Amino acid sequence: MAMSVLRTFTRNMATAAKISNVVVVGGGLMGSGIAQVAAATGHNVTLVEMNDALVEKAIGGIRKSLERVAKKQYKDDAAKGQQFVDGTLAKIGGATKPEVAVEGADLVVEAIVERMDVKHALFGKLDEAAPAHTIFASNTSSLSIAEIGSVTKRQDRFGGLHFFNPVPVMKLLEIIRTDRTSDDTFQALQAFGQRLGKACITCKDTPGFVVNRLLVPYMAEAIRLLERGDASPRDIDTAMKLGAGYPMGPIELVDYVGLDTTNNILQGWHEKFPNDPLFVPIQSLQKLVSEGKLGVKSGEGFYSYKK
Repeated sequence: MAMSVLRTFTRNMATAAKISNVVVVGGGLMGSGIAQVAAATGHNVTLVEMNDALVEKAIGGIRKSLERVAKKQYKDDAAKGQQFVDGTLAKIGGATKPEVAVEGADLVVEAIVERMDVKHALFGKLDEAAPAHTIFASNTSSLSIAEIGSVTKRQDRFGGLHFFNPVPVMKLLEIIRTDRTSDDTFQALQAFGQRLGKACITCKDTPGFVVNRLLVPYMAEAIRLLERGDASPRDIDTAMKLGAGYPMGPIELVDYVGLDTTNNILQGWHEKFPNDPLFVPIQSLQKLVSEGKLGVKSGEGFYSYKK
């Protein structure tokens, strides 16, 4: 028994050892965070953005984030902290042409806009340019991994790596395998996640995976409660914090996640599964989005955050 476990572990590690060059496409909050944790754990990272200014902005954001980590982790040794920041940044390069960036990649993680057509255009292009062994992964939180990967000729080397924001802080990583994802690919993705120091869970390619499949309908139901006039936003949030032990109430959470993001997820799921009452779009949410009230990021959502 012990020998077979050891053999499996060794084989997994051998597969995993192939992932040393990581390309992250998209330098927003999620992409930057993924690039940061990959570089901090010894991977060579290329961060791809639309132009040089966006690459600089993303790497500048990573530098600030690393400095915060260093302050915490090396508070008694500033020189060691600086070494950590410089050493991690030295592992990150920038690029503006994804098809060139992937030529030496072992793993490509896509973290761009949540639009199927844009993801298809990207992966179609990358599939032609990347070596045969390169694994592709999407950080989508709500779209079908199989559908994203359907434009490639490497559906056995395609999976989902759903990170949580902020990536350097949040421990969870949802690893999604489709019906076509091979065992080798899945094991390589798991080993990669473990090397990043994440707690990895596995889920089939189902809408929202685990976290969002439970969280989005929960937030939607809270908004419906509010829409019907059953309770005030503050009372709904207080109820869930004090009655269920949640750190944040559902209305606060919608404001934090973004009303537009929540609305887009519901809209996308409703189009795919029109008969599921959990996914029916919400008029009051759509109205706030159309007024530009998107939550914390815009200064107002269900609550006001204006100073």
